[in-house]
Amino acid sequence: MNGTSFTLFLLAALVIAAVPGPGIFYVAARTLSGGKRAGIASTFGTALGGLVHVIAGGLGVSAMILASAELFTVLKFAGALYLVWLGLKTFREARDLLPQQAIATGTERVFREGVLVEALNPKTAAFFLAFIPQFLDPAGGYPALQFIALGLISVALNTLADVVVVMMAATARAGLTRNPNLLQRLRQGSGLFIASLGISLALARRPNS
Repeated sequence: MNGTSFTLFLLAALVIAAVPGPGIFYVAARTLSGGKRAGIASTFGTALGGLVHVIAGGLGVSAMILASAELFTVLKFAGALYLVWLGLKTFREARDLLPQQAIATGTERVFREGVLVEALNPKTAAFFLAFIPQFLDPAGGYPALQFIALGLISVALNTLADVVVVMMAATARAGLTRNPNLLQRLRQGSGLFIASLGISLALARRPNS
C-alpha cells in the first residue's frame, strides 16, 4: 500500500474504533455484570471472533455468506439466539444470587462466549467487506494478504478501544460494590441489555449486493 492510503485507513479505523457500537456495549455490559477480569476476557474473545471474519473475508468466505440469503439468515439467527440466551442466563444468575453474593464469572467461559458472539455476527463480516477493500492497493498485489493485514490492524484498534471501555466500566462497578442491591440490579440490567443486542441482530437485514 502507498503511504497516503495507509494513513487514510488508520484515521478511518481510529474513528470507527472510537465510535460506540454493539461490540463496545457488549464488553461494557460484561464488565458491569462480571467485573474487570470478565470484561478483559470478553474483549479478547470478541477480538478473536473478529479475526475469524478477517481471515474469512480475505479468503472470500464472507462474500459467499453475504451473497446467500439463506447462509446469512442462518448465521444471523444463530448469533441472535446465542446473544439472547447469554443475556437471559446472565439475568438469571444475578437474580438467583443473594444481593451480598458476588458472581465469580470464569474468564475462560467468558472468553469462549466472546469468540462465539463475534464469530456468529454476520454484520461484522459485512463491515469488513465494505470497509477494508476501499484501501487495498491493486498495484501492490496479494489482495487477500492486504485485506488480512488491514483487518488485523482494525481488530487491534477496536480491541484497544474495548479495553479502555472495560477499565471505565470496571471503575464504575467498583463504586457500586457498597450497594449490593444496586449491583444485583446492574447485573440483571446487563443481562437484559445483552439479550437486546441479540434482538437487534435478529432484525438486521442482509446488505445489498
